[in-house]
Amino acid sequence: MNNAIEVSNITKKYREHTALDNVSFAVPNGSIFGILGPNGAGKTTLLRIINNIIPPDSGEILLYDEPLSDKHMEEIGYLPEERGLYKKMSVGDQVLYLSQLKGLSQKEAREKINYWFDKLDIKSWLGRKVEELSKGMQQKVQFIITVLHSPKLLIFDEPFSGFDPINADILKNEILELKDKGATVLLSTHNMESVEELCDQIVLVNKSKLLLYGEVDEIKRKFSKNYFEITFADPIDDEKILNWQNNYSQFVISKNEKNPNTISISADIPIKSSELLPLILQLGEIITYREQLPSMHDIFVSVVQQKEVNNYEK
Repeated sequence: MNNAIEVSNITKKYREHTALDNVSFAVPNGSIFGILGPNGAGKTTLLRIINNIIPPDSGEILLYDEPLSDKHMEEIGYLPEERGLYKKMSVGDQVLYLSQLKGLSQKEAREKINYWFDKLDIKSWLGRKVEELSKGMQQKVQFIITVLHSPKLLIFDEPFSGFDPINADILKNEILELKDKGATVLLSTHNMESVEELCDQIVLVNKSKLLLYGEVDEIKRKFSKNYFEITFADPIDDEKILNWQNNYSQFVISKNEKNPNTISISADIPIKSSELLPLILQLGEIITYREQLPSMHDIFVSVVQQKEVNNYEK
């Protein structure tokens, strides 16, 4: 079994509005898979369909090689963007109640509650009412509720919203640890830095359509601008740079004003790092050499804006 989820030709409409239009992709088992898109793109609808909350109008979802059905619900942990806890209920009673709804016995639930609240150093919260907790504290509790029954598939919709950087990092580390233990993670977020840190693959949807799909590293290379940054052991004099530039006119060199040992090179044509390196060695001894790949933020903005321009021109 290579894929945890296979999404095939999913379409969903709400009256005159098409939320998803013939969307297909596969999520490898044991991966962290990002579902990206601007507000209103159809991400939450897609997550709800995969979580079996709403049905598609057409298409099929396979979960672990079987058509998605109610029997899979205990294998899924879902943290929705619109959170909700019972404000007047104590944290401990609420987590115990919800974990039993996911199939845990009371004994199992108490053991796992103690484990997770100890792990996140929040055991003192168990006796407090939810309304006494800050938004960030409530989200930590809901994260525990989502993972408590050790589901094979975890679905997080904007899990870092409202967290300070320290707690966001704690949550990221927990997600990576869950992946290492074999869980498959679906992650919807507007935080592109988190996508680069966590995701193995992504889909990008906008206005119901799938625009991008693939491994993060491959997508970044696809959108590469052939831009390289090199630091030498010694400063490179202007005459040497000019002579090199005359020999290789397809490249443009820029010197770093703050660091005379560093230059940037951009290419007019696609070129691999291994092809450029021997040419750069003619300038001097290299200390660092790296290709500057575009960020997921830049790719996200570029693809969405270009699609909107194309739609407008049509």
